[in-house]
Amino acid sequence: MEKKIHYGWIIIFMGLVTTVAAHGFGRMAYTILLPAMKDGLNFDYTQLGLLGTGNFIGYLSMAIIGGFLAARFGTRTIISLALLLMGITMILTGLAKSFGFAFSMRLLTGLGNGAAYVPAMALGSAWFSIKKRGFATGIVSGGIGLGTFLSGIIVPFLLTSYGADGWRYSWYILGTIVIVIAIIVFLFLRNQPEDKGLLPVGQEEKEKIQTSSSKNKVSSLDWKKVYRMKGMWYLGVVYFFYGLSYIIYMVFFAAYLVKEMGCTEAWAGGLWAMVGGLSIFCGVIWGSISDRIGRGKGAALAYLVLGVSYIVYALVKSEAGFYLSAFLFGLTAWSIPTIMAAAAGDFVGPRLAPAGLGFITLFFGIGQSIGPSLGGYLADVSNSFTLPFLIAGGISFVGMIFSFYIKKPLENI
Repeated sequence: MEKKIHYGWIIIFMGLVTTVAAHGFGRMAYTILLPAMKDGLNFDYTQLGLLGTGNFIGYLSMAIIGGFLAARFGTRTIISLALLLMGITMILTGLAKSFGFAFSMRLLTGLGNGAAYVPAMALGSAWFSIKKRGFATGIVSGGIGLGTFLSGIIVPFLLTSYGADGWRYSWYILGTIVIVIAIIVFLFLRNQPEDKGLLPVGQEEKEKIQTSSSKNKVSSLDWKKVYRMKGMWYLGVVYFFYGLSYIIYMVFFAAYLVKEMGCTEAWAGGLWAMVGGLSIFCGVIWGSISDRIGRGKGAALAYLVLGVSYIVYALVKSEAGFYLSAFLFGLTAWSIPTIMAAAAGDFVGPRLAPAGLGFITLFFGIGQSIGPSLGGYLADVSNSFTLPFLIAGGISFVGMIFSFYIKKPLENI
């Protein structure tokens, strides 16, 4: 009997649960846990920002390497091992009593995050034709929003239930869930459609000869193809502005509401859950938009909305302003990563897509490694989060301008 469901959809679901674990639990939960960790460990905002930076240094280190390793050894092995590392180090984060230990665990969690997330975001390029690539990648990025939504529900409940040690139990439980997801991904994930004797979703049988030709032309070891393309360097620059801007908003979202605006942790967690809920489908929306109007115009429009959300958060200091900012950000949160992942696949082809995305993630990672420390320092110096959020908005607008000049690849592989 002919299969009704292409295995590519199962693959994309595995990508979805990977991003739930890697970004939703491993990274976004830290935003909600930050105020409780500040009280429990007596850290200042500069130290908390450095913990975020440690996580992103780890992410940066493995994002580019993980992409190349996935191209060489397969996404299944790399993603599964990376999630296992994340789960273990997240549990150990809950045992932290000193800055050095907490920093080390966040660094290691970041290593796993980068090695899992980048190959997962490249799955759409391997399993779907170019016409459906943005849509498929958007589904995978939806896991970030789903994970953020779940964190916004789970973490406040645990903080309330376990009191002062709630942040520790949050890391224990989230880490355990990530380990379970690592096992599930290993059981079901496959590297390429050829492993199942299939063509990519949306690709016609008549295109098989062309695909085979491209397969021989671009081997998984031909990594020089990635960094010799000027277009890939420009994509990296565009991605840098997202990493530098969005992370300031993300890391200090809850701290701003709780410590400066006097909101409760439960209210801040609820608003963060709303962001996560809205962002579940933003990757699909923006990936589809970029499929239709082009990666450059799609990225520019996304940057505009993101910049407005940061500035509203800084200047409209009321519940209405907070809701508006969260609404705009939620609908656009993972737009740029989705578009950049699809664009990388457009330039270097399905087999080198993990390596291509890893390469431009280097620029993104540099931006988001700088962002938390910069934001924390500015908050300490100015005694307010207004300035960091305004700067994030300005950086986003610069990204919008650069996005207009993204060129199409000379040939679609």
